[in-house]
Amino acid sequence: FFLSCQSTMRFSIALLLPPVAAFAPAASTTTARNNAASSALRAGSDEYVVAVLGDLHIDPRKLEDYETGRSHFLPILGEAKAGGKGASIVSLGDLGESKNCGHNPESDSELFAGTTQCHEMAAEFLGSFDVPYDVVGGNHDLEGLDEFETDEENLNTYLTAHNKETPQFCREVADKTLLVGMGSTIFRDAVYTSHEVTIDQEQINWFEDILQTHPADDGWKVFVFSHAPPNGSGLRVLQENHVVNGCCWLNHSNEKQCKKFIELVREHRCVKAWFSGHFHLGQDYQDSITFPTIDPKDGPYPNRGSCVFAQTSVMRAGTSRDGRQQSRLLRGTKEGFEICTVDHQDDGKVRVDASITYRDDTHEVGVYAHEDEAYDHDNYFKVYQPQFDDHGYVCGDDEELCILTPKAITEETVAWWKLSCGRVLGVVNGMMLEFDKSTLAPLGLVVSGDELLGKQVAIVDSGLEECMINFEEDGMDGADCADGSELPEDVKEQAVLVFDDDGVTVVQPNADGSYWRKIVRNKIARMKEKRREKAAIDFAQSHLPVRSEDEAREKIMSTWGPYKSTSGVAKSTGIEGKVYTS
Repeated sequence: FFLSCQSTMRFSIALLLPPVAAFAPAASTTTARNNAASSALRAGSDEYVVAVLGDLHIDPRKLEDYETGRSHFLPILGEAKAGGKGASIVSLGDLGESKNCGHNPESDSELFAGTTQCHEMAAEFLGSFDVPYDVVGGNHDLEGLDEFETDEENLNTYLTAHNKETPQFCREVADKTLLVGMGSTIFRDAVYTSHEVTIDQEQINWFEDILQTHPADDGWKVFVFSHAPPNGSGLRVLQENHVVNGCCWLNHSNEKQCKKFIELVREHRCVKAWFSGHFHLGQDYQDSITFPTIDPKDGPYPNRGSCVFAQTSVMRAGTSRDGRQQSRLLRGTKEGFEICTVDHQDDGKVRVDASITYRDDTHEVGVYAHEDEAYDHDNYFKVYQPQFDDHGYVCGDDEELCILTPKAITEETVAWWKLSCGRVLGVVNGMMLEFDKSTLAPLGLVVSGDELLGKQVAIVDSGLEECMINFEEDGMDGADCADGSELPEDVKEQAVLVFDDDGVTVVQPNADGSYWRKIVRNKIARMKEKRREKAAIDFAQSHLPVRSEDEAREKIMSTWGPYKSTSGVAKSTGIEGKVYTS
C-alpha cells in the first residue's frame, strides 16, 4: 500500500487553532489521527467512498452552510468506515472567500482568501470529518496579498496548514485504486490572469510518472482531482467569463502544457475519472459529466481515453452562481463506480448521476442515471462547442474566399471554421472565439461583441505568389519575404477580416500564431496600474481645470505596449478613447 504513493502520503489531523475553532471535530485529535490511519490502512478492501467538495470559499461570518454540509457527509463516511471500506475526502480548492470578511481588525481591505487564518480554518473544517482528507490548490488559495510578498511564502503556509509536503497528493483509497491531485502554485507571478489554474512542470512530470508506474494492464485505477478541468474534458458547465478571460482550463494560456493533460488521459487508460470545480455551477445537468465515448449519432469519437469527467458544485449558498448547493460522492467497487450528487438543499439527499461498469481494465460502459434535472441551465451558461460537419461549420480550410456570415452578425449567429494553419475560430454569442484545434474546446476571446455585432466575417488568401518558397528546390527564392515562421508548403497564408459598409478590420494573430487575446494581466500588475491611474487622478485634480474626482477620472487614459500597428517605424503610442476603469 505505502509503495504506491509514499512520497506524498499524509494523514489528516483535526486542527483546533484559535481564533478560528469554529468546527467541532468529530473526535479528539489523537482519535482522529488514529482513525484516519486505520481507514487508510484498510485500503486492502476493493470498496471505497470519497466525498468530493467543490469551491468552499469559507467566510468566517457565514458558517452555517458548512456545518449543514458536514452533517450530510458524516453518516455516509461513518457507515463506509464501519463497513471496512476506504473512506476519504478531497477538497477541490478555493478554500476562502475572496473578500474582506472582517477577519483582521488591523485591516478593512485584506482579502480572507489565501491568508494563514483562511488555511487554518479550512484545515480545521476538512479535518473534522474523522477520515483522511486531501486538498488541491485553486486560483484563490495564494491570494494572501497583504500577508505574503511572494507565491512561495504563501504556498508554504498553505502546505503547512494542511500537513502537506507538496502541492500534489496521492492516496491509495482501496486496492489498486489511487486518488491523485494537483494544485495551482502561481498567483502573483502569473503571466496573464492570476485566476488561471497553473500546475507547474514538476507536478506534471510527477503525474506522468504516477500514470506510467500504475498501468491499467496491472489493474490500477486512478481518480484525478484538480481545481479547474483540463482542456478536452468536454464539460460545458462553463461561464462565459472563464472562457473570455483565459482561465477556463488547467494551464489555459500555455498551449503545450494545456493539451498535455488530455494527452496523458488518452495514453493511460488507468485514469477512470477526473473531478474539478472552479465554475460554481450545479450538477443537475448531463453537461456536468462527460463519458469517454458518446453515441455516434451525437458526434465523432471524443478521444477521452477511459476517463469520465465530472464538474463539482459548491456547498455555501453565497458562492453558487445558479442557486444550487451540491457536492459529489464517489462510490466504487472492483466492478465499477458511481458518481453521485449530495444535495445540501434537500437534507443531504444522495442521487446517482452516472454509473460506470468496467468491462475490463481498459474499457468501461457509462450510463447517465437521469435526464437533465434543470432545463433552464442555458440561462446560466451558453458555451457552444463545435463539432466537425455540424450545422455551424460553414467553410473548409481550402477555400480561397469564404464569406462566413452572409448576414450581419447577431447574438444568435453560430458559425465556425478551420483555417489552413489548423487554428479554429468561431462566432457565438455575438463574439468571435478561438477553439482548440484538437479538442474543439473554447480557448478565448478574439473579437468582442461591441466590435463584431452588425458586421460580417470573411476569410481570404493572403500569401503573395512571389513570396511562396519551394522547399523542394535548392536556393533561397523568396527568402526576402520570409519571416522565420514559414508554414508547411500545403498550408496557405490567410487573413481573417471583419467588415461592413464602413470598412474592413484585419484580425491579426498573436506572435505564437494563436488568435485569442490574452488581455487580462495578473492581479498584482492590475493593482499597480490602478494605483498609477489613481495617482493621475490626484494629479489632475491638483493641476488641471477640473472640479471633482469624477471629472478628473474622465480626463485619464492609459496606454499599453508592445505594438499597435504594422509600421516598421515607431511613430505613435496614442490610443483612442478613455480606458480608465475604477
